[in-house]
Amino acid sequence: MVNFVAIQQPFIIALMRLAGVQTHSVEIHPGTVLNFWVPNETLRKNSNTTTTIDPNPDKPVVVLVHGFAAEGIVTWQFQVGALAKKYSVYVPDLLFFGGSISDSPNRSPRFQAECLAKGLRMLGVRRCVVVGFSYGGIVAFKMAEMYPYMVRAMVITGSIPTMTDSTNDLMMKELGFSSSSELLLPDSVKGLKALWSVATHMKLWFPDRLYRDYLEVSKVFSRVFLVMFNNRKERGELLEGAVVSKKEDIVTEFPQRIHLLWGENDQIFKLELAQNMKRQLGEKTTIEAIENAGHIVHIERPCVYNQCLKEFLSSLPIDE
Repeated sequence: MVNFVAIQQPFIIALMRLAGVQTHSVEIHPGTVLNFWVPNETLRKNSNTTTTIDPNPDKPVVVLVHGFAAEGIVTWQFQVGALAKKYSVYVPDLLFFGGSISDSPNRSPRFQAECLAKGLRMLGVRRCVVVGFSYGGIVAFKMAEMYPYMVRAMVITGSIPTMTDSTNDLMMKELGFSSSSELLLPDSVKGLKALWSVATHMKLWFPDRLYRDYLEVSKVFSRVFLVMFNNRKERGELLEGAVVSKKEDIVTEFPQRIHLLWGENDQIFKLELAQNMKRQLGEKTTIEAIENAGHIVHIERPCVYNQCLKEFLSSLPIDE
């Protein structure tokens, strides 16, 4: 029987190629490999090897960091093409997503940020704007904190700098889930429907067959780009590693400009949370809410999201 989710993969890959990006893996260190979607012009193929070259100096670099439920190109499939003409777009798969793997036991956002920054440097990226969604936003904040010269600005959607145990517990209680793993790593049609309902504002109906196909792809395939819930053990550990004690939550002063681009009806990270975060982050932080959109605002209202994103990017100086 045809799996309707699996057959979408070649179409999304073809769409990315039309947008001018292709996949390329970088060995961060032995045992740790990070997969990227990179601009075609940054790769030079010889007879037996592929050599990376520097990004186009005429195009500012934008790095799109995905959330927890899907890999890079699935998360940002509507943004890559919209940005690629004017920007050098890099889309990483964080560790244990897509083709990215590691034998390290470290599951912290800090380790994700270290690997991401090192991988970008190996690809010739020295300065970039980072766009982070949900879990990817936590990684983006950590990367900006650790490498302030490399990250010249950030756009954050549906995320916070640090997930504390108290914030996580309150969030799960309000959403009606016992844990973040129950929400983000569903293993049944019912669980997947619950995640979709929480993540979206527009209540679209899909047949159970489609939900089953998503779950089946996750069980059968381990290293394809459309798999949502593979590496379940490691991803569960990532969720645990992302939560810190309230005592460890130290407010960081970010030198970068930060734009909080939110779905007005986000049920997971509510708009009120973003408004409080703006006040905490200071004068260099701006906020913009998109109406009739939930947590996955970039997928629900991609045209509006892309326009807001491009307006912020175009407001940045050419070089800071």
